[in-house]
Amino acid sequence: MTEPLLALDHVSKSFGSTHALTEMSLDLFPGEVHAIVGENGAGKSTMIKVMTGIHRPTEGRVLVDGEPRVISGSQAARELGIAAIYQEPMVFPDLDVAENIFIAETGGWLHDVGRQRREARALIERIGMNLDVERAASGLTLAEQQAVEIARALSQDVRVLIMDEPTASLSAHEAEQLRRIARQLAEDGVSVVYISHRLEEIFEVADRVTVIRDGEHISTRLIGETNTETMIAEMVGREVGNYFAKGESFARDEVILSVQDLSLDGVFENISFDLKRGEVLAFAGLIGARRTDVALALFGIHPATSGTVSYKGEPLAITSPKQAMDAGIAYVSEDRRKLGLAMPMAIRANISLATLSGFLSGLGLIDRPRELETAHRFRESLNIRTPDVETEVGMLSGGNQQKVMLAKWLNMEPDLLIFDEPTRGIDVGAKAEVHDLIRDFVRQGGAAIVISSDLPEVLAMGNRILVMREGEQMAILDHVDASQERIMALATGQIERERAA
Repeated sequence: MTEPLLALDHVSKSFGSTHALTEMSLDLFPGEVHAIVGENGAGKSTMIKVMTGIHRPTEGRVLVDGEPRVISGSQAARELGIAAIYQEPMVFPDLDVAENIFIAETGGWLHDVGRQRREARALIERIGMNLDVERAASGLTLAEQQAVEIARALSQDVRVLIMDEPTASLSAHEAEQLRRIARQLAEDGVSVVYISHRLEEIFEVADRVTVIRDGEHISTRLIGETNTETMIAEMVGREVGNYFAKGESFARDEVILSVQDLSLDGVFENISFDLKRGEVLAFAGLIGARRTDVALALFGIHPATSGTVSYKGEPLAITSPKQAMDAGIAYVSEDRRKLGLAMPMAIRANISLATLSGFLSGLGLIDRPRELETAHRFRESLNIRTPDVETEVGMLSGGNQQKVMLAKWLNMEPDLLIFDEPTRGIDVGAKAEVHDLIRDFVRQGGAAIVISSDLPEVLAMGNRILVMREGEQMAILDHVDASQERIMALATGQIERERAA
C-alpha cells in the first residue's frame, strides 16, 4: 500500500483515571473503506475525536501524510481534509438545508444564496435523497438530517471521511445508496472510515476491518479474512450467539389494543390491527412510510383525525400523552437525545422523570432515597454500565442511554410499550440485551409495538409484521410467512396491498 493518509501511533487518551484509549495504532490508506467495530464504550467516539482534533492524545502521535501533526480543532482537521459525520445529526434548526450544508464555509451569515442552493441540490442528488434545499432544518426527520450531514462533509475537499453510524436511521434502500457513495469515494482516493453496528453491511462495504475493545486494538484484518462470529467474539470478549435469533411466542388470547381505520389527514390512513397481550407487532417500511406517525397518534402526540381505538376492551380516544400514560401506554422515542432523555441530568433523575409524582413526599418534595433505590434496581436489572446513578446520562454510551430510557418507561409499569427504533446506533451486545428486555416484557403479559428499519430485527422480534408504504398499510404478515424480500416488495410497492391477516 501507499503511505497512510492518517495514522494513530500508539495513541492513549485518559480522562482522569478513566483510560478511553490505550496504545491505539491504526493506519488509514487512500482508496479504502476501513471499518471500525466495537461495543458502545469501546473507544470509537474518542478515537474519532482524536482524529478530528476535538481531543488531544495523552500519549502517542497522530500522523498526517507520515508527518506528526497536532490537530488543534475541527477547523484544523478540515484544513487537513479530515471530516466526520457523527452518530447523532448536528443541524441548525433555524437555517435551511442549503445553509446547513455550507455552514462551515460561510460562517452562517455571508453567502451567495443562488450558488449555495445549486450546489446543495447537486450534493443531495448525489446521495440519492429527495430533499428541498430551501426547507427549514427544524422539520427534518432523522434520515433527512443525516443526509444534510453527509452532504456537508462531501461539500468539503475531504481526504479522510469518518462515517459514524451513517445508516443507523436510514431505510435499507437509503443505506444501500450510502454504501455505494462510500465505495465511490474510496475509488476516488478518499480514505473512508466506516463505523457501524450493522455487521452485515460491514461485509458489503469494507476493505479492512479493525476491532477494538475497552479502548485497545484487538485486530485488523482484510474483510475476506474474518466472519461475523469471529468479529462478535472479539468485540464483546464473550459468546453472544445469534443476536437476531427468533424467540418463542408468548401471545395470549386477550386483545389489549384494537385499532380500526385509524387515519391522520394527509399523513396516514386506514390503519387497522389487533394486538394481544404477550405479542410483539413489528412495523416495517421505508423512511417516509409514516410508521412513527402512527405511533405518535397512539401516544396522543399527534392525535388521529378519524378511526377508533379500543384499549383493554373499552373505547379510548387518545388526545394527549398524559392520557396515554394514565392508560398504561408508553412510547420509547427513536431520538433518545432530543425526545427520550434529559442529557444533562443524572441517570437517577431520568429514570424517575415519567413517574415523578410517585416519588413525592407528603410535603411535595422528592423522596431521594426511594428514587436512588429505584435507579440502583434498574441499573442492576438492565445491566446499565455505570459506577454511579448520579452520572449524567449524556456521559453514557448509546447502548446504556437506551437502557436508561427503557428504565424510565418500565418504571411506569405499562401494559403497552411502543418502541421506535429500539436498537438504533447501539452495539451487538446491547442489541441482544434490549431484545431480551422486550421479550421479558411481553413474557410477563405486556404487549409491544416495535418500529424498526432493520429487517433482521423486524423478523426476529415480530410475531406479526405490519408493513407500511407512504402512509398506507400494505399487509400484516405472520412471522412464518415473512421474509426480507417479501417485506421489501410490499414496502416499495412491487407487491400490491394485501388484506390484513
